[in-house]
Amino acid sequence: MSPLLVWIGFFISLAVLLVVSRKSLMASIFLGALILGTFTLPPRELAWQFWSSLVDLSVILLALSVGFIPLIGGVLSQSGKMDDLVKNMRIGKKAFLAFSPALVGMLPMPGGALLSAPLVEKTGKGMPKEKKAGLNVWFRHVLYLVYPLEPALIISIKLANLDIYEVLPHLTLFLVFSIVLGYFFFLRSVRGQMEYEEKFSLKKLLTPLTVILIAPLLDFLIKEFFPGLVKEAATLIGVATSLTLAVAVGKIGLKDFFQIFRKAKPWDFALIIIGMMAFYNVFKASSIPELIAEMQISPAILCVVVGFLLGFATGRIQVPATIIIPIFATKFGAMSAPAFAIMFFSIFLGYVLTPVHPCVSLSAKFFGVDLKDFLKEVVPPALIAFVISLALSLILNV
Repeated sequence: MSPLLVWIGFFISLAVLLVVSRKSLMASIFLGALILGTFTLPPRELAWQFWSSLVDLSVILLALSVGFIPLIGGVLSQSGKMDDLVKNMRIGKKAFLAFSPALVGMLPMPGGALLSAPLVEKTGKGMPKEKKAGLNVWFRHVLYLVYPLEPALIISIKLANLDIYEVLPHLTLFLVFSIVLGYFFFLRSVRGQMEYEEKFSLKKLLTPLTVILIAPLLDFLIKEFFPGLVKEAATLIGVATSLTLAVAVGKIGLKDFFQIFRKAKPWDFALIIIGMMAFYNVFKASSIPELIAEMQISPAILCVVVGFLLGFATGRIQVPATIIIPIFATKFGAMSAPAFAIMFFSIFLGYVLTPVHPCVSLSAKFFGVDLKDFLKEVVPPALIAFVISLALSLILNV
């Protein structure tokens, strides 16, 4: 097959991936893999790459785990336990404005910014509405960088063939930096004290917090003490335990659970895992890796600049990671933990800026601000973070 035809197929698959992902991330990944394989592989080989993704035990376990995660969020939201957690955080006003969107952001659900926006609106009385909109988006997503059960992080780390706990220390540095930037640009001028309408309840604070933290805790402990176990099995056990506990403490009946199930669409999250592995396997089996190896592109440009632009263009984290990680592996070898952290953070920065990202559009609408005014608030910290990320990549040569 001629290199020109291979490149045409590659770019068509990326175009489909980027365009269709705005409507359905799951469908876009499968379509992208199918188109790429049609242009670059014999039919039997293409079928085998899809089949091997479907029957891989580690992929199946991870798909089930990721499918359970939105159900945990749905149960906590439906039962009111997440509200209990937020209402019983006895912290200062600035801390509340930062951590309430961050905690609600741990629930992976479409349009989740509308859950945290009322908290920011009520607590941030007197703040400019543009700053409240920027604050809501910025802090709502910062925990995506380190939360071990964040689907985008799980999926991306799986593609890079890394362990999440070797990556977290590097991502934690970016989290701290993001919080510092968020404080300087959004919280520094906040004045006043928190006013609580209800008495403090330790039980209402600890119950949902336990549900949220039990999954990553079990995941870590099982991997630590049972190293011979398929590592995705540890994740599944942790997530399943968290979901079971959420249902029990929330007293969710079968009828309510089915409603949550239909609303959360866990199959979409699970199929994204399988689709991304199919795309990755098709990519590796094609002749694209050899052609990319001949290109002149630095790790910094690929991870930081391309990562940021794809995050902004797609309003997603998984799609850019699906594109960049296999290219990096082909061109530079296995991706290190620092390189992954820099890439993930760069994608994240584009993701929190773009109007394609529903949380951006919904926050702007809720607070009644124009997108240009929203961008005036968020671009400065994002630009500083982008420059630092690029400088680190150049210094470390990753």
